[in-house]
Amino acid sequence: MREIRKVTENDIPECVQVIRRSFQTVADEFGFTPEKDPKFTSYTTTEERLRWHMFDEHRPMYACFVDGNIAGYYSLHIDGGEIELSNLSTLPEFRHNKIGESLMYHSFDRARELGFTEITIGVVDANERVKRWYENHGFTKSGECDAYLTFHCIFMKKTL
Repeated sequence: MREIRKVTENDIPECVQVIRRSFQTVADEFGFTPEKDPKFTSYTTTEERLRWHMFDEHRPMYACFVDGNIAGYYSLHIDGGEIELSNLSTLPEFRHNKIGESLMYHSFDRARELGFTEITIGVVDANERVKRWYENHGFTKSGECDAYLTFHCIFMKKTL
């Protein structure tokens, strides 16, 4: 059985593992390492960080549970008048089963419920496959990510 539901504090350790494992495939594909690219998601995600997202930033956080285990995750980062889809991830063994797509559409509904009409996401610019996937779901390039990263990242946005 598959369901998307709000993440609880007890889910955080499993969410950390889902994010790290999911983003590690990107790190492996593009040669990112903790030494060279310490700010990449698979290296920065910790239980402490997700707790900060939950309790200090008050991010809405959701996971897709398959037979009781987390197979995918996302959070919504709200900063002033903007909302960003953050850490959308699916475990490698669950990819190509529409989990990422289900989570993405779920995030659109949550963003609309919160009163937003547009959503953004940050993407590794070299990841053409992922950029095309987002483009196929209505996203367009909207800008460059902060220069503090050691790899080139872009923002993409979608009107909801």
